[in-house]
Amino acid sequence: MTINVAAGAAAYANAAKTLTAAQGAGATSGGGFADMLKSTLEGAITDQQKGEQASMQAVAGNADINSVVAAVTNADVTLQTVVAVRDKVVSAYQEILHMTV
Repeated sequence: MTINVAAGAAAYANAAKTLTAAQGAGATSGGGFADMLKSTLEGAITDQQKGEQASMQAVAGNADINSVVAAVTNADVTLQTVVAVRDKVVSAYQEILHMTV
């Protein structure tokens, strides 16, 4: 399996930009982390939808193969990132549950 480094770097840049915006706006509203998480997940959903649309256009013969591969790869990297973050959150939650007070 190959991973598109540019797509991964773009995902991290997008997350950093979202975090920076959330820190600037969230300092007064108190919902910084929740807002950042929500916007990041919305971005992941958008990436998945773009990959699906590009695949459908390729099936219809209306898309350039390079743009289809880029969109699908970006969607795959985004999904892998979301799954990795989910796994870390579940692991941290389980660790908290096993702590003695």
